[in-house]
Amino acid sequence: MELVIDTSSNIVSVALSHKGEILVSLTWQTTQNHTIELLPNLVCLLQQTKVELNSIEAIIVAKGPGSFNGLRVGISTAKGLAVALSIPVLGVNTLEAEAYLFAFTGLPLRPIHKAGREEIVTALYRQKDNKWQCLEAENITTVKTLCHRIRQKTLFCGEIPADIASEIQQSLDTHAIISQSNNLSRANSLAILGWQKLSKGEQDDPVTLQPLYLRPPHITKPKDKIPPLSLRVEQERTRNGNS
Repeated sequence: MELVIDTSSNIVSVALSHKGEILVSLTWQTTQNHTIELLPNLVCLLQQTKVELNSIEAIIVAKGPGSFNGLRVGISTAKGLAVALSIPVLGVNTLEAEAYLFAFTGLPLRPIHKAGREEIVTALYRQKDNKWQCLEAENITTVKTLCHRIRQKTLFCGEIPADIASEIQQSLDTHAIISQSNNLSRANSLAILGWQKLSKGEQDDPVTLQPLYLRPPHITKPKDKIPPLSLRVEQERTRNGNS
């Protein structure tokens, strides 16, 4: 069976699947506590189902876009387990997993995540003639810019905040179909997409598999420390040739 890990957002899931079909899953809401909650809940899932860790034959993990901390924790855990168990690890795009839930509609599918700074992350997928296609890779834009590009009825999905959903609906009217977020089903899509890759002989290298960040984490540069008064006096003497 396969182990599925999704830490893309504050709705976290771990699941066990067999050839892409979810057997059992555990989903919970966190407040950026992925680091301390993921492994205990994974252990709980295995204990409740009486599944031994060495029964896992592959690990499927959401690789983002999404929460900086969540993705780091999820992918690090997946890579560590894959190396320890000598099994394949497969990273699946979170936006693709959200869009795949609605592949059956045949509509253009626009998964959306809030990116901050009044921006969003989106991509474009569609299933046509029984072929699943990525028509536009993940990118950062604004709702206004995106809506100006929409010319046909499109289904918007994913974790869309209410204010953004309202803006899309007002701008596009009948051209926009806004889905209700269903994080419980995202693990199911991850399992299916991961199994499809695995059945084709694909897998990721645990060494090079990294979270998909479209924007680097915001890290505040530390302020330069002011040297002690005695050191500043000594430096001034040195510059004046008085040392």
